[in-house]
Parts: sequence; C-alpha cells; structure tokens
Amino acid sequence: MKKLLEKLPFYNHAVLPYHFAQSIIATAKYRHPTKHLRVIGVTGTNGKTTTCFMIWHMLRAAGYKTGLMTTVAHGVDKLEPELGHMTTVDAITLNRRIRSIADSGAEFLVLEVTSHALAEYRTWGISFEIAVFTNLTHDHLDYHKTIDNYRRAKGKLFKKAAFSILNADDNSSEYYRTLAHDYTTYGIKSGDNRAKSIKLNVSGVRYSYHDIISDTDFKISTQIPGEFNVYNSLAAAIVGSKLGLTRQQIEDGIASLSSVEGRMNLVDEGQPFTVIVDYAHAPDALEKVYDSVKGHKGQIISVHGGAGRRDPSTRPIRGRILAHYSDIVIITEDDSRDEDPELIAAGFIEGAEKEGKTLGKDLFKELNREKAIRLALSKAKPGDLVLLLGKGHEKTILRADGAHDFEDIKVAARLLRDLGYHKSA
Repeated sequence: MKKLLEKLPFYNHAVLPYHFAQSIIATAKYRHPTKHLRVIGVTGTNGKTTTCFMIWHMLRAAGYKTGLMTTVAHGVDKLEPELGHMTTVDAITLNRRIRSIADSGAEFLVLEVTSHALAEYRTWGISFEIAVFTNLTHDHLDYHKTIDNYRRAKGKLFKKAAFSILNADDNSSEYYRTLAHDYTTYGIKSGDNRAKSIKLNVSGVRYSYHDIISDTDFKISTQIPGEFNVYNSLAAAIVGSKLGLTRQQIEDGIASLSSVEGRMNLVDEGQPFTVIVDYAHAPDALEKVYDSVKGHKGQIISVHGGAGRRDPSTRPIRGRILAHYSDIVIITEDDSRDEDPELIAAGFIEGAEKEGKTLGKDLFKELNREKAIRLALSKAKPGDLVLLLGKGHEKTILRADGAHDFEDIKVAARLLRDLGYHKSA
C-alpha cells in the first residue's frame, strides 16, 4: 500500500507534517541529544561520506572522542555498518543513535546530511556548529522534482549552522552564502582557502594551501586518490582549523586515513590487472571516478547498473558516461526493488549505444550482478582496469523479493580466487 501511495505526485508533501511531528517527538524522547555535542554536518551530492570520515579520523587522531554517522557506518570508537541503504536515517533512529553517542562521552559528532533528511525535518532538533558543502549536481530529482528544489532543501543546513564551509568552485555556493550566518570558502580554481601545487597519483593526492582562519600554511596529503579528494580533504582541513586543531594534528590526521569503505577500494588477489570498487552512481560521481583514473594505459571495463524507484532521467546520461570512458561496458542490476530490471537496463543501453557502443561487442547486459562481475574479470587482461560501480560499501542488494546479501568487494575477491588468482603472502 505504501509503495502505491509513494507514486502519487503529491505524496512527499502530504507526509511532511508526519515527519515534522516525528522529529519533535524524537528530539523530546531522547532529551535533545545534541545539546552537549559539537556537531559538524556535511552535505552535497558527492563526497559527503569521505569528507565525514576524514573529519572523524582527524579529530580522533587528535585525541577527541568523536561520533560518526554516515552512509557507510555509525558509532564512536567501534563503527557499526549502516545496513539500511539510507544516509540520514529516520528521526527516531537518528535521535536514538545520537543519544547513544552523547552518552558515550563524545565531544563531537560528524553527521552526513542528505537533502531528503532536510526536506523531511529529520534533523529538526539538531544544533550544527559547522556545516560543510561539497558540491551539487543532478541527483534525487525523482524526489525533489527540480534542481532548484534540491538546492533549496540543502540550504536548510546552512541556515541552521553557526559557521559554513562552502565549495567556491560549485555555482550553488553563491546561493548558500546568502543563507549562511558566517562562512569561508574553499576550492582549486577559487575560494578563500585554495589548493595549490596539486600532485595526483594512484596512491593519493598532495597539495598545499594557506588557511585564512588560522593564517597558516598547510601541506596536505591523502592516501585516497582522485582530484575530488583534494576538495574533500581541503574541507576537512578547514573544519579542523575552525575547531582549533594544530597544523600537525590536521596534516597527520588526514594523511593517516588509509581508505573509506566503498570509495575507490582496490581488490587485490594477486591478479595482473586492477580492480576498483566505488559507490559512484550519480553522473557527476561517475565522471569524477573516470577523471581519477584517466592516466590508466590498459583498457577500462566498467560494471554498473541503476536502482529502481530512483530518478530514471539519469540512466541514459550514465550510459553515455560509461560508454565514453570505458572500452567495455557491462550493464547489470543495482537495487532494482520492485521495478523491472530490464526496463532499468534499457535506459543505460540507450545512452551507451548513442555513444557508439554495440551490444554483444563492447556493450553487454547481464542482470545478475555476480555474473556481471565474473564476466568483467574474465575479460580483463594484464594491465587492464575493472571498475565495479554503484554499490560500494553496501552489504545487500534489494530485489523485488527483498534484500539479499551482496558485497561487491567480497564477491570480486571470491571470483578472482575462483579464477585461480592468489595473493602472495
């Protein structure tokens, strides 16, 4: 019944009073759990999770007890995996988890904040000391309907926060500046805090920047590759500066984070080609993944699919992106839910064919994700790159009959072993 109601065009607005009431009740029930926490909220289309992990890791390395709630995991010292395929959980669960973090003695909470959560008042009772904006691109229009609605929903965070840190290289930052109480900006092309002397390689990024908050020169390095991690780490560094961390604490904290689950993760079982798992599923996120591997010399084989009951207009766009950057494209399933996987795949195939790919030659459809990954690995030759995109850290795949255990990283590792590869001791 709920699934049928959700298809009504006015459904999202009709249930807003319910969400608002739920948030008021949850905040009261759990005794305003952020009252004694210093909360850093991170929002944007892409980069939220990695930025959150960088901030959390940096604060913990500096000796501060810090809670974390993201798409991937939640907790304080020991993180629990987020199994619900939801970034910012419902108001009751959110406040209950924050209460647990506060009761543990944490001083800080790093919270990944989605546009859905802001639109539905899930974060109503939370006091934000700092808000971070990563970027805003085409996504979630199945829910928000227009990009302006999407932009305005995220803007609620900057109205709430005492201080905002905004990506000046993203056009939406101009709008968020008008909402922020106080702010600074960052970027590569522009911004108050600008990354310079950038060095990118497969093992990470390095750059320098002058921090205007502390009037200090920094040399930042990460173990996570991609130009987008210049932005993510720069935002994290500025958070550290605003909170009063030392240059050494900021530099060491960011440099010591080895990886974020489901974000540019290498799967190494001794095979003579590279396998990377990444959560990218929005068009801009896919572009950023391909940009980060643009120096690769061998062929690129990409495995990707689309989720059901999500914005269908991005499917041909993503199909074109996959086809443009990949030598071989394999379209497969994602969380199809109650939508026909064949119809979902058709949108991707349409886009890929328009970009010049041919079914059966360099474009394949395999709607069983495990078989699709096996196909990609079997086609890889020494020096090639296999990209498994869209699921990232997720532990299940949602089909019409419910959730099934599935992890890209574990499945890829097992299939590589099945193909005879063995990682040397």
